[in-house]
Amino acid sequence: VQLQASGGGLVQVGGSLRLSCATSLSIFSIDVMGWYRQIPGKRRDLVAAIFNDGTTNYADSVKGRFTISRDSAKNTVYLQMNSLKPDDTDVYYCYADSHHHMSWGQGTQLTVSS
Repeated sequence: VQLQASGGGLVQVGGSLRLSCATSLSIFSIDVMGWYRQIPGKRRDLVAAIFNDGTTNYADSVKGRFTISRDSAKNTVYLQMNSLKPDDTDVYYCYADSHHHMSWGQGTQLTVSS
């Protein structure tokens, strides 16, 4: 699966931003899609995921602020990020898990300035 991520940037505390991840396959052929984030030199942590059946999962730190969704017509998954905090500053990676084969998009930088 090829993934094309976009939407990162610089935003002020309390602001909003939306990340997009377009896939080369139908979303419904993929078991799970989502986003991880990683500070260079540290581990990659799950932010949000959306399963084939539409079920979603979020890290505790983003619950109530981030929303993951999908547009099947565009084969794209979105991560709407609201009420952003400096701790959300990270490189965000889109991923897709298809039959236990993981694919990654390029990282996109989010910087939240105070």
